Amino acid sequence: MLNGVSHDLRTVLTRFKLSLELLDESPEVDDLKRDVDEMTRMLEAYLAFARGDTGESAVPTDMRGLLEELKSNAEREGHNTQLTIAGDPMVKVRPDAFRRLVQNLVSNAARYGDRIEINAVHDERYLTITIDDDGPGIPADKRADVFRPFHRLDEARNQDHGGTGLGLSIVRDIARAHGGDVTLDGSPLGGLRAIIRLPA
Repeated sequence: MLNGVSHDLRTVLTRFKLSLELLDESPEVDDLKRDVDEMTRMLEAYLAFARGDTGESAVPTDMRGLLEELKSNAEREGHNTQLTIAGDPMVKVRPDAFRRLVQNLVSNAARYGDRIEINAVHDERYLTITIDDDGPGIPADKRADVFRPFHRLDEARNQDHGGTGLGLSIVRDIARAHGGDVTLDGSPLGGLRAIIRLPA
């Protein structure tokens, strides 16, 4: 159902985008474009949740290149971002799914915090990536709940931000499909720490 509805709505959104491009630039048009972009992101999240990532094969992937790109994107949006990488940067993962996994967590950190720290360690057994932010965090007793599909927090971490309530469900599904998991903890920066651990 999500798959069919999302595809249908994406067609309508494409028409909206084309119509907006024909209008003269104005603050109102810019606001509408942002709304359409937000709706598009939500639909992509629904599609990712509906289809999963089972059709993609695992191949050696350059973790360093991916993380440096995500760091640059966060810096371009005005966030103070640090990145450290230890161990072999090549990991065998499903590349599109792995990108979605890490990108969702870095985007969450950027949405709620000003500072971001990404730390990746690839040893003989595991690839462990931690993503820290200095945002409002999530109370310890709520951290398990946010992985449930469509769950939205009422706390400060969720105020005034759109979304589908699917982001963390998707990242956990991807991590578990790789034989690993994603967990949440308090960050030394004062916000949230997301921990990805995959067998390597």
